[in-house]
Amino acid sequence: MGAASFGAVAAGGAVGITSKMMSVDVNHNGQTVQIIRNQDNSNTVIDAFAKTSRPCPVFCIQPMTFAPGVETLGELEIIDHIVRMQNGENILVVDSRTPDWVERGTIPGAVNVPFTKLTVSKGATTEIIMQVMIDQFGVKLVGDADDFTVDEAIVAGTVSEVFDYSDAKTLALFCNGMWCGQSPASMATLLKYGYPAEKIKWFRGGMQTWEILGFSTVKP
Repeated sequence: MGAASFGAVAAGGAVGITSKMMSVDVNHNGQTVQIIRNQDNSNTVIDAFAKTSRPCPVFCIQPMTFAPGVETLGELEIIDHIVRMQNGENILVVDSRTPDWVERGTIPGAVNVPFTKLTVSKGATTEIIMQVMIDQFGVKLVGDADDFTVDEAIVAGTVSEVFDYSDAKTLALFCNGMWCGQSPASMATLLKYGYPAEKIKWFRGGMQTWEILGFSTVKP
């Protein structure tokens, strides 16, 4: 795992996260990593996030509110969720991007759950989606429900009868930014499967605003 290397503070002065917060230490894959902004006052955004005009479709601008009950987060809020997760709260910060994007750098503390594992059009089956929700998100099945039962419940609108979300994690999902559809695809599936909207948070700005603000990233 590698972290971004930031240079010395430029003549303009230190670059804090807020006026009272310079950095935050978090655990990522067993190592302590610092969330801090690039201290070079002349730094510019990396090429991967410098484009302004990606073709739409596919890279269309996402709404500020994804769905009723799903809270949209900013940069300070996603940092707060990371800290709370690391302090033992039932939270999971999820990088919804595909591994090729994650390899370029992700937010320290985030766990990669590619949207392809939650999106039927990308090959995800009901069984795969259920496995992710149970193994990584803390969802429980009610009784002896299986993938066939779940499919029937989705059609009938009775998913609350096959899933127990009482101990499910609060998820804070992100992808490449306000033009990226990967985390929205994951959230759409979760809502379809009955995941409580109040347990879904969305960092809409994603890696785009994270990089624009010069935050540190980590690589696998």
